[in-house]
Amino acid sequence: MPDTVVCLLGMHRSGTSCLSGSLQRAGLFLGKYHTWNHHNHAGNRENPDIVLLNEAILKANGGDWDCPPTRVDWREEHRWRAREILDMYAEAPIWGFKDPRTLLTLSGWMDIVPDMRCVGIFRHPMAVTESLHSRGGFPRHMGLFLWAYYNRILLRHWQQQPFPMLCFDWDEETFHARLEPVLDWLHIGPLAKADRFFTPKLRNKDRQWPQELPPSIEQLYGTLKSIAATPWQAPADAA
Repeated sequence: MPDTVVCLLGMHRSGTSCLSGSLQRAGLFLGKYHTWNHHNHAGNRENPDIVLLNEAILKANGGDWDCPPTRVDWREEHRWRAREILDMYAEAPIWGFKDPRTLLTLSGWMDIVPDMRCVGIFRHPMAVTESLHSRGGFPRHMGLFLWAYYNRILLRHWQQQPFPMLCFDWDEETFHARLEPVLDWLHIGPLAKADRFFTPKLRNKDRQWPQELPPSIEQLYGTLKSIAATPWQAPADAA
């Protein structure tokens, strides 16, 4: 497999495309990736092989991205396919992938690549909910449920092994200031201002979202913001 495998983690519509595009422009090799789709004209940067594998794993466990299974077990055929994908990029010194479904299948990926480096990103619950709703009327109550489900996994994984956490609610300058130590940690970059992927057009129009969130969701969002508020410092043995 590649010398370094980077996994970008985050809920759907939470800035994962912006993060992957930014890291790519700083030197992260993505291999195959989607450059355009109906809901993301800048390209969601998802590797179609990874997406198909994650979908197959979820389906085998009776679920989907919007109906997470209560338990996710990898079959041997899934492990074989994951290793086959990794082998495709074995000569790359650093390779990364992004698919929000990976949060649901993460345990299997970590078994196969235990030293995988993760970078997380999150976004205000209502921003995600409204973005999903704008895509064919996805129910808002389901959007909030999925935001909480995915981001609880994100937080749990961070608690087990801290990794850089970014917030898609930040303004452009803050986002790139907090991205710099992540680039150093991954030994890529720097990212010139002219090469930035982030633009305000990648997000819904900035607005003040109502704070009447369910207490558990508001608490989870606050915890993630607190984590992201501290610029990333790699552990001495992982620098």
